Amino acid sequence: MASGWAPDGAVQDQIDDSISDAVRLARSRLPAGPSEIHCQDCGHEIPLARREAMPGARTCIVCQGFHDSHRTGGSSVRSTR
Repeated sequence: MASGWAPDGAVQDQIDDSISDAVRLARSRLPAGPSEIHCQDCGHEIPLARREAMPGARTCIVCQGFHDSHRTGGSSVRSTR
């Protein structure tokens, strides 16, 4: 059901466009290029599976998790290896 002068589906089109813009922005912020072999934070080797799944990876999963939780206000406890 359209409201006012908006054609049917206009609201959904606007939602879809907003989601597409957000996805495009998120993708543009991902690292690109070859991945590091060793983590820039702790120096441990970044597993091949992570390097292949996440081109441009600069940190291991543990250190990236620390950065992510710290950025979002989560726990800042870093696990030890």
